[in-house]
Amino acid sequence: MSRLLSRTRLAAGTALAGALLSVLLPAGGTAAATAADDPVPVHEGMPDDGFADEHEGEQDDTVGSGGTPSVTASVSADPVPGRPGDFRLARGSDLTALVNRLEAALPEQGLTELLEQANRSADRDGDCGATGIYGPDLLVTDRVCWENDDATSTEWVPQAITGVSDAQEDEDWGTSNAEPVAVGWYDARNPGRSDQVSGRDNCLEASASDACNEKGVRVTFFNQATKKYRHVLLVWPYVNSKEHISFDALHAREGKCAGTVTTSCKAQNGIHAGGMVWYGNYLYVADTANGLRVFDLRRIMDLNPDGDAATDDPTPDGLVSDVQDKKRVGRQSNVWYGYGYRYVMPQVATLTFTTARNTGDTSKNQCYTTGRPKASYVSLDRTGTDHLVLGEYCNLNGGGTSPGRVGTYPMTALTAAVEGAPGTVADADLAYGLPTGGSFGGEPLWHKIQGALRYEGKWYFHRSNAYDNGRLLQATPRTVDGTVRLAGTEKALQSSFGPEDLYLAHGRGDGKAPRLWSLSEHAPSACGPCEREVYSYDMDEVIADFAS
Repeated sequence: MSRLLSRTRLAAGTALAGALLSVLLPAGGTAAATAADDPVPVHEGMPDDGFADEHEGEQDDTVGSGGTPSVTASVSADPVPGRPGDFRLARGSDLTALVNRLEAALPEQGLTELLEQANRSADRDGDCGATGIYGPDLLVTDRVCWENDDATSTEWVPQAITGVSDAQEDEDWGTSNAEPVAVGWYDARNPGRSDQVSGRDNCLEASASDACNEKGVRVTFFNQATKKYRHVLLVWPYVNSKEHISFDALHAREGKCAGTVTTSCKAQNGIHAGGMVWYGNYLYVADTANGLRVFDLRRIMDLNPDGDAATDDPTPDGLVSDVQDKKRVGRQSNVWYGYGYRYVMPQVATLTFTTARNTGDTSKNQCYTTGRPKASYVSLDRTGTDHLVLGEYCNLNGGGTSPGRVGTYPMTALTAAVEGAPGTVADADLAYGLPTGGSFGGEPLWHKIQGALRYEGKWYFHRSNAYDNGRLLQATPRTVDGTVRLAGTEKALQSSFGPEDLYLAHGRGDGKAPRLWSLSEHAPSACGPCEREVYSYDMDEVIADFAS
């Protein structure tokens, strides 16, 4: 869309918003542009979103490291059969009306235009420099590396990956050769808004770093044709204390701390976003403790339509937006903010686990054979009927009784739940316990799984290894004593440092050979050889290497 068209659409949206406000405001009410808004950090009006509050700086390989797992005796020698019923998801409260109000207040941007106007440059292949983070077992066919501030950030950590092959069969979104890849990052600082000596609003002080705020999750869309990318902040819509529509970053729950954030008082807990699937117009993001948060790519809001960050842009609701202030988010004192990001994408639905939590401890990445699973990672299987794969990260060194479970959902069931009424359920049609047996580094091989993928009947898992090379594992369903279980292939292939989520570019649209994509999470500050890259392997080679 041209700038002229954007301005035309903006003017039309402003007129429409004015008409809507006359309906939405109570009798005798004043226009939103003349009303006073309280700053968002006060949050009197932010409703409880219903999410369980479980800090997700989990998926920590170093928990209990350096010794024999403390629970070896309590973990079955054989894989425990999965229970699909434990994986049931149900649609939560309806966010449609809130997102509709945001849509009337703010201009929108399509993903195609966003990709064409991406503002940050990535390097490819040899331009990424040394290949020290990769092991000798697999030949890397694609390498993508970030601009320096993203490559070295200690605030934002990449975890999840998906792309246009998940989105649609023909792999054609926007321009025919864009082949976008999407990466999810979480805010690892997790300080809440009380990360100062005293007082709850000190993140707004001039002396405070913008990293003081818990910014939740952002998604990066990478255009392979132009080698450009753009970040989009994911947000939660709500009505503030002055009855105005607003949004905030993704958190589990809101709280108040008298002074600094401590282990017993976290003003905000972010989510880990360890996996992500882009399917059609929807983006499914893993929320470890709760299930899936769902976003609609048709509803990306643009806080800087004219592209000039130095000038505040008028919005359809008669206010303005500011993309230079990195310390504020949502509507504050009649100005829209997005922590400095131009684009925000509001959550449109929630799919939450219906099974009760296991009564065991989960504070050190413990997992259990029954009860509510964790949504640590997700991927898409397009080799038959489209299915979403969901699984758990578990660290047996911290305790627990299970190395993890995986389950699969027909995408038709998930889509129906997203578009249905609150309470609509999506059932898993299959579940497995992870394989057992094998060892690695003096501990069980089958745990610390950061990503899983099912392809042509076989399963592939990315196993992390703290600040060293991880492993790519393979498993096959087999019938044992009348029960189908996952049996691990004896061979393990050395992967990158800090390996994460998995995504398959199937190539049926562009004619390329299937490629298995992943990413490394560690910034160079984490260890000497660490690098933060997105990469792929030739899937045919992966299959052949496991068979050899």
